[in-house]
Amino acid sequence: MQTIAVGASSMPVVGLGLWKIDPANVAQAVYDAIKIGYRHLDSAADYANEADVGQGIKRAIEEGLCTREELWVTSKLWNTFHREEHVSAACRKSLDDLGLDYFDLYLVHFPIALKYVDFADRYPPEWLFDPAAEAPTMQRDRVPLSETWSGMERLVDHGLARQIGVCNYNSGLLHDLMNYARIKPTMLQIESHPYLIQDALIRTAQEYGMAVTAFSPLGASSYLELDMASQQETVLSEGVVGEIAQRHGVSPAQVVLRWGLQRGTSVIPKTTKPERLVENLALSGFELSQDEMAAISGLNKNRRFNDPGVFCADAFNTFHAIYD
Repeated sequence: MQTIAVGASSMPVVGLGLWKIDPANVAQAVYDAIKIGYRHLDSAADYANEADVGQGIKRAIEEGLCTREELWVTSKLWNTFHREEHVSAACRKSLDDLGLDYFDLYLVHFPIALKYVDFADRYPPEWLFDPAAEAPTMQRDRVPLSETWSGMERLVDHGLARQIGVCNYNSGLLHDLMNYARIKPTMLQIESHPYLIQDALIRTAQEYGMAVTAFSPLGASSYLELDMASQQETVLSEGVVGEIAQRHGVSPAQVVLRWGLQRGTSVIPKTTKPERLVENLALSGFELSQDEMAAISGLNKNRRFNDPGVFCADAFNTFHAIYD
């Protein structure tokens, strides 16, 4: 399987994204994925399914489908655990739920610090400080990102994470982080697909020696059920994508994922369907030409589906933009 360098490690370029997979189905999906050949799993505390993900990993290892060392497991620090004294406990909680001793990669999920919520009160804490309040809102916490990063560095010092990085950072935050980081981030995970190509941000990260993972690499599909995208916004129905797919004898989804790989990013599409798991992993039998790559990039609309400046105001009664 093709890999990408992440610090001193090698990560499979295609992974299984675990966001929005029902806890009732995720253990089987993880097991199926590993059986098919996936060795990269992208998790997070906020996905509310890590204990079930752990059951799928445990079954696969017990049945000899893989060893722990053959897997690449990523998880993420939630917003309510940004104070340095909470970072390690949050990481250990995710490790315990997943049944693991270490993460291959642990990421700051958002550059958003929210007031601490104890595990015993609610886990995962999600976005609202008190969901039972008459008018529930997000409650921000005054925590510098530099303090959070110091806690992340201690995870590496203590062997809890082999690599650390960030999600949803812009170029300004990356420049700042590189000026104070004792242990440099090795990964930037961002939303990226043909409607949101983010070339300058990807180039910035890569010039700092960071790998880049594209989440939601197929665009709108992850957001339709959340009413954050419309059926008309699917890149898979674009004529140019269909023409390229027909030319290569592959699916539109395979074309879009292959475009992501040839840009130098890794991709983490989400599915629970075995046939889609196979399809999303089968990206090595064809190559897009420079003209095809340019045509797909030309679909860019700067359309961001996962935007806290929109969904926090709509769902959590709090406007909190992180992108201009």
